[in-house]
Amino acid sequence: MKSIILAGGSGSRLWPLSREEYPKQLLSFDEKESLLQKTFKRLNSFCAASEIVTITNIKHYSDIKLQLNLTDKENVVLAEPLGRNTAPAIASVLEFFNQKYSEDDIVLIVPSDHLIIDTEKFNQTVDLAKELAAKGYIVTFGIKPTYPETGYGYIKTGLKLLNGYKVEKFVEKPDLDTAKEYLKSDEYFWNGGIFMGKISTLMGEFKKYAPDICSNLKNLDFSKKNSIEYSIYENMPSISIDYAIMEKSDKIALVKLQSDWNDLGSWQSLYNVKTKDKDGNVLNGKVVVDDVKNSFIYSQKEIVAVSGLENLILVETEDAIMACRLDKSQNVKNLYEKLKAKESDTTKLHKTVFRPWGYYTCMNRGKGYLTKTICVMPHHKLSVQSHNHRSEHWVVLEGSAFVLLDGKEYILNSGDSIDIPTKAIHSLQNHQNEELKIIEVQKGDYISEDDIIRYEDCYGRI
Repeated sequence: MKSIILAGGSGSRLWPLSREEYPKQLLSFDEKESLLQKTFKRLNSFCAASEIVTITNIKHYSDIKLQLNLTDKENVVLAEPLGRNTAPAIASVLEFFNQKYSEDDIVLIVPSDHLIIDTEKFNQTVDLAKELAAKGYIVTFGIKPTYPETGYGYIKTGLKLLNGYKVEKFVEKPDLDTAKEYLKSDEYFWNGGIFMGKISTLMGEFKKYAPDICSNLKNLDFSKKNSIEYSIYENMPSISIDYAIMEKSDKIALVKLQSDWNDLGSWQSLYNVKTKDKDGNVLNGKVVVDDVKNSFIYSQKEIVAVSGLENLILVETEDAIMACRLDKSQNVKNLYEKLKAKESDTTKLHKTVFRPWGYYTCMNRGKGYLTKTICVMPHHKLSVQSHNHRSEHWVVLEGSAFVLLDGKEYILNSGDSIDIPTKAIHSLQNHQNEELKIIEVQKGDYISEDDIIRYEDCYGRI
């Protein structure tokens, strides 16, 4: 079996904890592994690491690669040069498999941000689905509704099949009254976005229903390197796998997911899986409450004090505070979109971002500039890199910096500074036993974390 992990989502309903450039699949909600790492380990229980391909967008590539290298260095990560939704992403990985393996091999396709605890029962569902996939079906894993959810798509089943059902139709997200009717019926399941099929079956349906995607696939060549060229991908249509294939094909079957499942698609869904105190509260961080019930309160930095409220979600991070009713948490996406329309930095990155070498904190941002404080841990170093669109100016605050700049070496101590021109190849390193702290001022016409070209990296992000 082969597997595809879809890891390009933004997790906007979990704002302000989830951000555009550090979305929920990279976050840990149990202080241990991230959702992405949990997904990889779950698949790795029945699938070789080298045959699990994670596809993400270019701006998440480095973080995805880093997290999975910590799990297994044999994994494969493909980067989409630009976002084109799930159908082109899945089709590209299928072409990757098609060039390397048998077209009769079965492929399991899963999102990277689902929480599934009972791996044994999940694997049982995989075995049930394999029998249908081997017979030429594209199998979707249906989740039996436990409450009238309006934030999920639904699947209506028809005739009984071996281990499952024939799918009659896919249904858009319903209103509350319709969701209540679906809950009463045995024919409706939540669409969890988990699919399985033979490479030949899936590719055949792409050729039949999405020829504009297939016409670009023939130009992909994975014989020399695991990459997708921009010139090819830019011609792909932007369309989901549901619209491109699943809602059109007559080969769709459903098996009921045997395990637990939560897509952590909202703060309410996260509240549902957390352990609660005697008042039904989930409290995280510096939180003080009085007469508060059935609420989720999260504090990342400051003290949060709440009194006399119920059914509340309150989330505080370094640069944002979000509050809503527990049963309205799906609407957080609307807040996210309004902030994004105003080009708010709070939708993109946290002020403090952790990296394998240390962390940085964004202090100020304006048109054409960004200032950071950077902390490099003892005996760690940043990759050897360059930037096409920005220059940098470094001032050492604490410690001693070892700087590589276009083949020359420099030692900078507290109070010293250096300029890093646009396109200069450089690296910042800490060879000492104490932390290195600097101020970095970026200046340029385009300032983003994806403006990094790496040449050497000890953390496997190339």
